[in-house]
Amino acid sequence: MVAIGAGLSLGSSGADANPSDISVLRNLLSSIGYASLPVGRLFEGHVNALILIGRYGTTEQARVAASDAVEGSIFGVWNTEGANGLRLCPADGGDFLEGAKTFASGAGFIARPLVTARLPDGESQMVLPRIPPKELSSRADLLDWTATGMRASVTGTFDFSGLKVLEGDLIGKAGDYQRQPTFSAGAWRFLAVQLGGMERLFDEACAHLKGIGRHEDPHQLARMGEAAIAVESARLWVSQASERAEISRDEGAVAYVNLARCAVERAGLDVLEHVNRSVGLAGFLAPHPVERVSRDLATYLRQPGPDRALTEGARYVLVNKRLSPDPRS
Repeated sequence: MVAIGAGLSLGSSGADANPSDISVLRNLLSSIGYASLPVGRLFEGHVNALILIGRYGTTEQARVAASDAVEGSIFGVWNTEGANGLRLCPADGGDFLEGAKTFASGAGFIARPLVTARLPDGESQMVLPRIPPKELSSRADLLDWTATGMRASVTGTFDFSGLKVLEGDLIGKAGDYQRQPTFSAGAWRFLAVQLGGMERLFDEACAHLKGIGRHEDPHQLARMGEAAIAVESARLWVSQASERAEISRDEGAVAYVNLARCAVERAGLDVLEHVNRSVGLAGFLAPHPVERVSRDLATYLRQPGPDRALTEGARYVLVNKRLSPDPRS
């Protein structure tokens, strides 16, 4: 799996992205999300890190990262932090990191996390530190991860304090991490993982109804019909968002992906509602697969800044009249 992530041809400018590569990646993310949303979350972070290194790092940094991935190293992107945010501190003996990252999925076993660290002037710099293997578990704290879902994502706080940073550990220039359109448009990848979770939940519900002989009940048919519409709507949004983000990369790509985030979230909530009502109490009792997938999907749908994504997408539409180019023009 890590080798597949290393071989993606989405680096450099991204303008030469191959449509077949985008389709393969989109289907891969959804397939892994179908099997396990926590694993899908980790793989999406792995892919995201390699794309950022390929886009903003040097040729040598991209080569080394790809080689590490092929040899089995798992990458990730950790950006969230609390009061003790991560800082890059200069010193006579060389730069070092001080502080921690929170909500770090894979904390304790991801060997190559790509992180953002605050510079003395307040700017943000991407850093790819090399963490001694013997310190991976000792620097991770998983006690605060008490979410009802996505438990297997091994999310927690990771303390980087005291780690030395070499010049080759700095990826790109200050501010590159949040540079548009890559920063916002890349969100299509976690939408693809969420889509896989929706598809799995729908399939499990169908299997349950068939298993208890309720698949011909008109009320169940109506609910599952609504769920099928939601799943297909999410699939269409994710497909178009991936192409706008990676192939056309037009000025409306960020707005499209922002609104796709809202559409996919709404679709996921609709699927959860229809499936939970159809399956009933059995879907809330472990080890029923609907219980686990519902819990993971409900948690994973909680992505940062949904209101901002909606209003920024709407602002673009209000100025430009439409979200997609007019086929008649």
